[in-house]
Amino acid sequence: MEDHSHCFARPEAREACGVFGIYGPGEDVSRLTYFGLFALQHRGQESAGIVVSDGKKFAWHREMGLVYQAFDESTLSRLQGDLAIGHTRYSTTGSSTLANAQPLVAEWKGGSIALAHNGNLVNALHLRAELEAKGEHFEATSDSEVMLRMVVRAANRTGDVPAALEECMKRWRGAYSLTVLTEKAAIALRDPYGVRPLCIGRLNGKAICFASESCALAVIGADFVRDVKPGEMVIAGADGLESRQVETSPRHALCVFEYIYMARPDSVIEGRLCYEARRGLGHQLAQDSPTAADVVIPVPATGWPAAIGYAERSGLPFGEGLIRNWYVPRTFIQPDQRLRELGVRVKLSPLREALKGKRVVMVDDSIVRGTTKRGVIRLIREAGAREVHVRISAPPYRWPCYYGVDTSNRSELIAARYSKVEDIRREIGADSLAYQSLEGLLEGIGVPRRKLCLACFTGRYPIPIPRDVKLSKLDLEERACRRTPARTRK
Repeated sequence: MEDHSHCFARPEAREACGVFGIYGPGEDVSRLTYFGLFALQHRGQESAGIVVSDGKKFAWHREMGLVYQAFDESTLSRLQGDLAIGHTRYSTTGSSTLANAQPLVAEWKGGSIALAHNGNLVNALHLRAELEAKGEHFEATSDSEVMLRMVVRAANRTGDVPAALEECMKRWRGAYSLTVLTEKAAIALRDPYGVRPLCIGRLNGKAICFASESCALAVIGADFVRDVKPGEMVIAGADGLESRQVETSPRHALCVFEYIYMARPDSVIEGRLCYEARRGLGHQLAQDSPTAADVVIPVPATGWPAAIGYAERSGLPFGEGLIRNWYVPRTFIQPDQRLRELGVRVKLSPLREALKGKRVVMVDDSIVRGTTKRGVIRLIREAGAREVHVRISAPPYRWPCYYGVDTSNRSELIAARYSKVEDIRREIGADSLAYQSLEGLLEGIGVPRRKLCLACFTGRYPIPIPRDVKLSKLDLEERACRRTPARTRK
């Protein structure tokens, strides 16, 4: 799949952030959080941060770059305590600066609060303007800071952070999976639609962990317990695990792209292993869109399970035609379009001996803007492939996401610009092109439609989008930036 550059910038779709939390007396919580974030690195590559509590005060470190770049032994050794939360970020709302790196920390009359956010509020600008009218001054440009300032104000009024979070949840609209830290507790909460994933684990029988994906629990040796329910707040502290069902909604709306692309294939989300969901998409795609060919190849790495499924169902041989340089970040992370285009050649190298003279079925998860796909097809042809048939395991991506995936304006989406698949095929330079149908998508994933957000395919948004945000997302974001320049904090 491809930020918003400047304040709320833009480029093929980028994914959601990763959050982690742990209540673990006697555990090395900063290192456990570090390894948890390392497992969630695929969800964001711009900045990383950890906040630790020793029961009395916070210590924290945030830095731009990848997790391993942000932390070293000396940094982690200074983060001592029994509780921690962490975050790895890419920007959907708020620029890629240290001021917007998370977790965010603030003081209230009872102590300190730290917050790490995955998702995107659709009413953030309205809430920000409301707070500014009350005299609130912002240091950064993200919707996450709006959330934190609201929690601080509510906590000062109620005298209790969980009560403040309950109050704020009633006003937040959009997608949020949060980990929140106080001196005494680690807290996880999820919006009532459950747009972004969040789960609970247990380590060594007593420590309680929260993570965006179950793969982060497995890395630190924690056992998966369950998903945080939509609208639920879970508090981990000295009294154990407390659950509060704060909000409910008429339906659930987990982002379908978690199964298609975002989550790691070894993560289990709502009881479904992502690898098996993607392999099932390949089976369905081969059944509905067969073609005469010599070999099936994936676009590494997210197209791999679907390509295996396509080969299994079609009976065509599976092979590697593209070798990925694993030291290059995903191309859509780069905010500059020229860098994204150059990034295709830096990231992928064709296996000429495997492609020369072959009719190739190239399987990938999606086409968002089309720039990357065009470059990959060109590489395969230059390697000597006789034909390139593209099969996409998702339906056409026609509508922007407002819940935490950066696809910006609809005019940038190739399937919105071209209503006919044949026109898209011609634009990307393939010999044939077939997308998954919506029915095939649901059949392949094996998750009921009523539990998923499919807005990027259908244009039907489960959480209403304010008209001004829907019509002029980028303009509103840039105005927010001009109103409050970002200041870098040390």
